[in-house]
This record gives sequence, C-alpha cells and structure tokens, in this order.
Amino acid sequence: MAKKLICISCPIGCRLTAVREEGSGEWSVSGNRCPRGRVYAQNELTDPRRVVTATVSGNSTLMPRIPVRTSEALPKRHIDALLNRLYRLKVEIPVKKGEVLIRNVENSGIDVIFSCDCLK
Repeated sequence: MAKKLICISCPIGCRLTAVREEGSGEWSVSGNRCPRGRVYAQNELTDPRRVVTATVSGNSTLMPRIPVRTSEALPKRHIDALLNRLYRLKVEIPVKKGEVLIRNVENSGIDVIFSCDCLK
C-alpha cells in the first residue's frame, strides 16, 4: 500500500510516495528531489515525532500563561500525556528562557523548557 506525504524538510515541499517493500518491510520512497526527503519519509512512517509547544499557567499578573516547548521532537505517542500534564501545572515565577520545567518526558531523554523569560 502506498502512502502519500509532503516533505517539510525544506521549502520545496516535494510530494513523496512511500511503498513498503515485501519481505524486508523497508520503505521505498520516490518523488524526493534531495536526500532529505527520503530520510523525512522513513522517519515519519516509522517513528513520527513533533516539537510540542504549549502554555502553562503561571502566578504572574503580567503573563498568566507562560510558553513552553520540548527541547527536541518528541515521539507522537507521548504527546497527549505530556499536554495533559502541562495543562494541570501551575508555575511559580520567575522563570528563565531555556530553564527545564519537566526533565526526561516519558523516559524519552527530551525535556520541556520555557520559551521566554517571565520575571514578574
């Protein structure tokens, strides 16, 4: 069965077609204009990941919601649990950009960090 994807590795946006090879289970990718398209399709089909951005509640009157993000792309299977956890948090200020809020999300080695300073 062929899967259709649009590559987001570069601005070209190649239309990719991926077909799983019989026996080996490997994905054969066509339609890519550069090597990054093949890598993108294989990663997206075998272990899709996303950088998660969200806001958490804070005790600041100037910034009641504080933006956070994952330090790198997180496997999609962990996103719902992470968002549920983030939306229940209440953060004490001050916080600094890059400061870790949650370390090692779901034992993935990926942290949740603050996206900006909130000092008041």
